[in-house]
Amino acid sequence: MAGPLDGLKIIDMTSVVMGPYLTQILGDLGADVIKVEAPGGDTTRQVPPMRHKGMGAIFLQTNRNKRSIVIDMKQPGGLETLLALLKGADAFISNVRPKALDRLGLTQEAMAAANPRLVTLALVGFGQDGPYAADPAYDDLIQGLTGLPAMLVAAGSSHPHYVPLAMNDRAVGLHAGIALLAAIRHRDQTGEGQQVEVPMFETMVEFVMGDHMGGLSFDPPEGPPGYLRSLNANRRPYQTADGYVCNIIYTDKHWHAFAKIVGQPDLLETDERFANLTSRTTHAAAIYEFVGKVMPTKTTEEWITLLKAADIPVTPLHTLDTITEDPHLKATGFFRHYEHPTEGKLVGTSVPTRWSTARRESVLPAPHLGENTIEILREAGLSQTEIDQLVATKTVVQGK
Repeated sequence: MAGPLDGLKIIDMTSVVMGPYLTQILGDLGADVIKVEAPGGDTTRQVPPMRHKGMGAIFLQTNRNKRSIVIDMKQPGGLETLLALLKGADAFISNVRPKALDRLGLTQEAMAAANPRLVTLALVGFGQDGPYAADPAYDDLIQGLTGLPAMLVAAGSSHPHYVPLAMNDRAVGLHAGIALLAAIRHRDQTGEGQQVEVPMFETMVEFVMGDHMGGLSFDPPEGPPGYLRSLNANRRPYQTADGYVCNIIYTDKHWHAFAKIVGQPDLLETDERFANLTSRTTHAAAIYEFVGKVMPTKTTEEWITLLKAADIPVTPLHTLDTITEDPHLKATGFFRHYEHPTEGKLVGTSVPTRWSTARRESVLPAPHLGENTIEILREAGLSQTEIDQLVATKTVVQGK
């Protein structure tokens, strides 16, 4: 089946995680994503584990439903070749710094001249009108600038450390996808292409401070920043008699039920700290400590049974080794087993969204470097003579 974005053509000049994650989602939903790579390829191609060179695990997990073309933008014909692709495209996405694009000749003026209806999306580290504009940006750096390592200390860690996930890359990629589709809708209504800039830093400051503005939400401030329930050393998976369990006792209804389970049915009436959500948030550290002292009295299975019966949210604590065996994910077929033409039997995630119509399954495995170069150039209208010349000068490379 054709996906909801069928007919949308995206020229994707991104690498690593943020851009490729964004464009994989677009490809999953039916867009024709053409991944433009330099001769060395996306750097994640080299990140192990891998069975063959250039096909690392992270690359496989963020580049399905795309086709790859290799263009050496430093060769004389590189710019003209890319502009030829842009003529038939709806959007151009890049995480190359804008000044570096300008040096390659990929100015906004040149791209608009090639295709006035083109939407260009620039994934940048920092807004280009601020003093950090030219600075490099990686997930770890943005985590530091948005205070995550420091917040982990406030929440009980012995030292600052990074969240073990490219969280900023993926969150900003999702934000960028919304912005891109909004710009395309605007283009479809007005006929006007435009440039959209999505900065990592500013996007993630909004992401973090939405929870943690706290008293700074008011002018003058009504207290310090920070959400007390989150910045709490006792907010963590609870240790049981034989393992760990994750549960949230949040509403008054939850607390009345939990108080009965632990033999203190009048808890909310006799202890003002537990009386309501406002008081429980103010006294969050003590509340979590109270629960933490009770949980070791029963096994994980006993707690899950009791809490589910009381309609209190609860789950077991997964590890990276156990999540693939989760019974819900197995029942929904979330982890997809498939055959890659060269990499053999692989496992990947399915498209998580569900569509009553216009949903397509993943149809293209992650491509080899330059695997689709010739077919993409033909689709762009280049003659065989022109293609042969580009190949001979190594302006483009056809891979496996």
